Amino acid sequence: MAVTDRSMTVEDAVTTRRSVRAFRDTPVPRETVERLLGLAARSASNSNSQPWHVHVVTGGAKDSLTRALWAALDDGRFGTDPRYPYQPAPDDWVEPYRSRRSAFGRALYQDTLGIDRGDRDARAGHHRRNYAFFGAPVGLILTVGADLGCGAFVDAGLFLQALMLLARADGLDTCAQASFVDFDLVIRHELSIPDDRIVICGMSLGYADEAERVNAFRSRREPLEAIATFVDG
Repeated sequence: MAVTDRSMTVEDAVTTRRSVRAFRDTPVPRETVERLLGLAARSASNSNSQPWHVHVVTGGAKDSLTRALWAALDDGRFGTDPRYPYQPAPDDWVEPYRSRRSAFGRALYQDTLGIDRGDRDARAGHHRRNYAFFGAPVGLILTVGADLGCGAFVDAGLFLQALMLLARADGLDTCAQASFVDFDLVIRHELSIPDDRIVICGMSLGYADEAERVNAFRSRREPLEAIATFVDG
């Protein structure tokens, strides 16, 4: 088991964090997960409302959730019950986001995985692995209160980022996964999540399997001038 690197700075955690899409089955102790969640709960939130709630699934519970999600996927229920629109429809993306999205897809599927754009079966097979948490030993489902407005989504993002950076500083890897929002009803049924909560996303947590070529993928970032405007005096 990896040992926490107490010499890792926040900058180190930010720059080495990545979306890992293949994990080893090495267990993550429950006390480690509890500690990371407790620290992430120090994240800022509007009026200290702390709108987040996390369902942590491991072992048989995780396997059961995966089977239910795969069954819904095979039944054609993909995208039929999201509680909020996470992203535009494929044809509704505008620039510069459309180009960034396309470049990401080419880099991941074609350049890294060797999957051609027209190979729908292979692309679907890779997407299917989302619902098995990419083999990670720990899966998390993040929810917020349904009646709290869009600010709760911002707060949930702060919590999620804190959790990912804390995990990285602990020698762990993660992947935040929007794919779970397409099966809100299935997830809430399987995990007994009440109707007054919205599934925001899922997250895989564990140790990266560096032998898998998908983990060689690194997404690029835009230059500073593309994302920041400085207004002086």
